Amino acid sequence: MEVGVPKWKKLAKQSENSINSSINNLDDGCLMHIFSFLSPLPDRYNTALVCHRWRFLACHPRLWLRVDRSVKDHSEPGVYASIDTAVSAARPGDTILISAGGIHRASNIQIKKPLCLVGAGELPDDTTLICSRGSDSALEFSSTCKLANLTVRAELGCCLLHRSGRLTIDGCILQCESNPLDHLSHAIITTASSPDVVSSVLKSSGDSVSVSRTRIEGGAKAVLTSGTLSLQQVRVICTRTSLVFWFNVEHS
Repeated sequence: MEVGVPKWKKLAKQSENSINSSINNLDDGCLMHIFSFLSPLPDRYNTALVCHRWRFLACHPRLWLRVDRSVKDHSEPGVYASIDTAVSAARPGDTILISAGGIHRASNIQIKKPLCLVGAGELPDDTTLICSRGSDSALEFSSTCKLANLTVRAELGCCLLHRSGRLTIDGCILQCESNPLDHLSHAIITTASSPDVVSSVLKSSGDSVSVSRTRIEGGAKAVLTSGTLSLQQVRVICTRTSLVFWFNVEHS
């Protein structure tokens, strides 16, 4: 018997243990069916962090669209060889889980419907998207979307191009590889000046970019946007000059 512990705390702990035991006694099919009612982000994603069994069930392809380069038989429903094919097949509101390990090519992929793109690794640098030279960006957003737990690397241009909608970037790494002196003339996050993007129209429609818990490395443009911008717990590292900045601001 524990000394000095209030009776209500003991009862709460016993109740919690009883609930956890009851849930884990369910078979895989029943537990997966319960997970299917959870919103992909953040609920189902957080569920995958509980234990190995819950991770396997919460990340099962029946619950997500999945990008997996290692799967040889891509006739399996919901599994795609590349990000662009998964984006094309996705329905508005779907979540695409991008497998960890290896490199995923992403160049000028246009996303015009509400989607969530999530890295399947434990850390954002477990899942890397590479934008090749000659491309304007890795991903181009024209709808309300979310990007989480991913590393996006651009050899030139910008990592992400935001044209409209509300874009949320959470727990990511944005890496810009370009001219060593670019950090002297380009902002890390800047306003697009493309002729087909009218800034006043975008701002009046509530378009915005929210960046949180994200690390930005390099000197070139990481995110190009004409909407309002919010930064929270953003770490910027100019690798060639060994400068580190922390941002927690809102900008329009």
